[in-house]
Amino acid sequence: MTNPTDRPVLFRGGTVLTVDRNRQVLNGHDVLVVDGRIAAIGPGLTDVPDGTIEIDATDGIVMPGMVDTHRHLWQTAMRGYGADWTLTQYFVWYYLEHGKVFRPEDIHAGNLLGAIEALDAGVTTTVDWSHGLQTPAHADAAVDALQSVPGRFVLAYGNIQASPDIWTATPEFRDFVNRRITGDEMLGFQLAFDVTGDPAFPERAAFEVARELGVPVTTHAGVWGATGDDSIRLMYDNDFMTPETVYVHGASLSDDSYQRIAATGGSVSVSTESEQSAGQGYPSTWTLRRHGIPVSLSMDTSVWWSADLFSAMRTTLGADRSRAHLEAHAQGETVTHTALRADQVVEWATRGGAAVLGQDDLGSVEVGKKADLVLVKNEHSPVSFPLLNPHGHIAFQAGRGDVHTVLVGGRIVKQDGRLVGIDLAAARRAVEQTVEHLRASIGEEAWQQGMNPDVPETKILDNPYTYTDYQSSSTHTSGA
Repeated sequence: MTNPTDRPVLFRGGTVLTVDRNRQVLNGHDVLVVDGRIAAIGPGLTDVPDGTIEIDATDGIVMPGMVDTHRHLWQTAMRGYGADWTLTQYFVWYYLEHGKVFRPEDIHAGNLLGAIEALDAGVTTTVDWSHGLQTPAHADAAVDALQSVPGRFVLAYGNIQASPDIWTATPEFRDFVNRRITGDEMLGFQLAFDVTGDPAFPERAAFEVARELGVPVTTHAGVWGATGDDSIRLMYDNDFMTPETVYVHGASLSDDSYQRIAATGGSVSVSTESEQSAGQGYPSTWTLRRHGIPVSLSMDTSVWWSADLFSAMRTTLGADRSRAHLEAHAQGETVTHTALRADQVVEWATRGGAAVLGQDDLGSVEVGKKADLVLVKNEHSPVSFPLLNPHGHIAFQAGRGDVHTVLVGGRIVKQDGRLVGIDLAAARRAVEQTVEHLRASIGEEAWQQGMNPDVPETKILDNPYTYTDYQSSSTHTSGA
């Protein structure tokens, strides 16, 4: 891909969220990018190379590109389909009933759309938790899609249709690794599988493959009813918990498990919208902070929820603070100062995610770092001003529609609110073909039923408002 974005780029006069260790905010500063890295930061920079592209960042926020450490990109073609699911219904649909009907071209379509969407929302690095790779052909399709989009991605290779000790042992898997995982800085690699807690520990062989290949393991841990303390204990007792291990969700665990994660230096990828709605457990940042466990943020899957990290920051602040209030109220106390601050969740969405992936040259706006940058600016929105608390503005006010410019490695991939060099029409056609295939394979009745799971009888009886005494006859008997 050749375009003028290979030239130096200068953001002029923006509010810079450095997300450095001091979380500095620099008002009215310029950021100069040369040869893919941040070359200078300061007010009114004058030493600028000829041919530099200048972008007016006045009234905008320049921040690091965001990092999503857990997203099932292959499911993007079904965006919103599972809006009313529980986690059980998700498992039944993908794991037990219909996941096998996805062809390589369907994996490609979902990955392509999801990767494009990530860039559009200012997510410059995404971990593709790709657990629909039934064959190496599916894996090739996943990588083909990722490499056609000018972002950074990590393929977390998984296969929910087979035991991890089986699919990691095949010569076809090794051939894929040798062919496609070549050290390209734009494509990282992890192994993605879960530990059920079975005392026989069938996942041992997959951990040994990861160790042999020298790649991290990412695993859904602390998922109510699926992976819990027994899973963590097996990993710990067999010496498979490392600083590179990423525990996704990390909810519904005991203090003992959190202590094991902390002691071995691991981190947790929190998907707050997912945990709140699906039921893996209460979003865990409130206890991860207590144990000193590093946190990154993720969106999980847009078959249910949002696919941007603005939503992740917002819901994470809300869930963490809600927990603090609930626990205080249970003791008859009042929270007078919030413990989790907006600047912390901005860090989790940027530098925190980069650190989890071992990408210390990403995630902050500092001289010498790789220039994965986002300008949040929307001159047409009344929500864009006044800009008083920039971290709070990003966490609570901004959204994907406010992403004005995105740089990845110094190259402009979105400018003036429009993606650069992306064939969105082709992505639409591919996704439409996948949806058509799924509906035909599953059958129209089952397809419609999948979107409309049974609704249990309500247990909510009373009007919650205090300004009226109205009681509906449908929720109260004559003797109520």
